[in-house]
Amino acid sequence: MPSLRDIRKRITSIKSTGKITRAMQMVSASKLRRAQNNMLMARPYSNSLQSLIATLSTGVDDKENYPLLSVRPIKRVEVLVLTSDKGLCGAFNTNILKDAQRLLIDYKRQGTEISLTTIGKKAKEFFHRTGTPVRKTVVDFYKTLKYKQVQDLANEIISSYTEGRPDDRIDEFVIVYNEFKSTLVQVVKRMRLLPIEPPDKGEGAIEHTKFLFEPSELNIINGILPKYVENLLYRSILESQVSEEAARMVAMENATQNVKELLEQLTLQYNKARQASITNELLDIVGGAAAITSN
Repeated sequence: MPSLRDIRKRITSIKSTGKITRAMQMVSASKLRRAQNNMLMARPYSNSLQSLIATLSTGVDDKENYPLLSVRPIKRVEVLVLTSDKGLCGAFNTNILKDAQRLLIDYKRQGTEISLTTIGKKAKEFFHRTGTPVRKTVVDFYKTLKYKQVQDLANEIISSYTEGRPDDRIDEFVIVYNEFKSTLVQVVKRMRLLPIEPPDKGEGAIEHTKFLFEPSELNIINGILPKYVENLLYRSILESQVSEEAARMVAMENATQNVKELLEQLTLQYNKARQASITNELLDIVGGAAAITSN
């Protein structure tokens, strides 16, 4: 049985841990609110752009003139995996990395050449441990997240899809990330970024409308499609950021609750041990007094 000193030390240590988890929970809650605000502010533009693409794509028949819409035989795929830079966020990273690994295995079985890009230290460390080649790694991406960073990344993705020789080009680009459903629920999602899948007509497309384009339909649609790719990428990164902070807040809340329960158990154990110690001391005193009396 542990001594009173050992129990006291453990109680002190657990109290310190509880202060840390409580502080991290409050910080994550604050970051979650900011990340949610950023996501909500981005939605009106994103929804309007989706409606526009859904409307314009209904009149596109010859997709060969629109490189970002045209579907090619898939020989080479690039997968972008979004994780966090830090841990202590429950199963947030584990779920993403498991799903990404399953996706890579599926592509390998199909004989598809794979190129891998990661955002976040956790993805970098995981694929380094598993010996998976990574074309590009980005860390500390969320510290100063700006739309310009996403725009540069989207331009690089578009260039790898449209430029170069057919053998060197990416035929499909897929993002694996956590989609935010609620504070308690984040769902792993695979989204095909390229070639673009036009949104459903039900998302705001206008039926039976004939547009007059100036300067030309080709120039306007090909000018809008890269913006749509940027927006999809930006939205998925915001979703991942919100999901991370929500997962970390919940994980730290659970850890804080576990600290309280553990402290209750240790306090009870300490009181029992202290009571046993006092009882033994009293028995020693009574026994000594009885011995003196008998003599």
